[in-house]
Amino acid sequence: PVAVQQFMVDYSFNQAVRDRGLTEVELSPNQRQEIWEAVYAIWAAPSLDEKTPPPHSTGGAVDVTLVDDAGQIVNMGSPIDEMSERSHPDYYANSDRSETQKYHAHRQLLRDVMLKADFQRNPREWWHFSVGDQMWAWLNNQSNPAKPLTARYGRLP
Repeated sequence: PVAVQQFMVDYSFNQAVRDRGLTEVELSPNQRQEIWEAVYAIWAAPSLDEKTPPPHSTGGAVDVTLVDDAGQIVNMGSPIDEMSERSHPDYYANSDRSETQKYHAHRQLLRDVMLKADFQRNPREWWHFSVGDQMWAWLNNQSNPAKPLTARYGRLP
């Protein structure tokens, strides 16, 4: 729901302020803007506009990771919802370290499985996949403009 989206946006902003060792009242206008830009790089705006619903509020977006045979979460190189460049799907693509090559391989495996199921991955988040929402339609249309798609899902009441 949009109320949960708003909570997560506010929580992420407050966490980013704390991570910088600051309080909200201490923020300069530039710091405030930089933190909001970081928050909105990860979170969609909690909009009630039917034309711009947050993807998770449409029912067409999921956050997914891998688990191993024992049911343990596989290390993907950053946690879900981390507000840093490590969240970008190809962040570890050009690494020569074996540990970080594993992170990239795990992310590629997750992407390949989800693409096979007709999902599209958010270009800025290794964990966020969509099917039938605006992002899904836009990403499909970028790769296949001759067969344009329209989002199937909009904002849920």
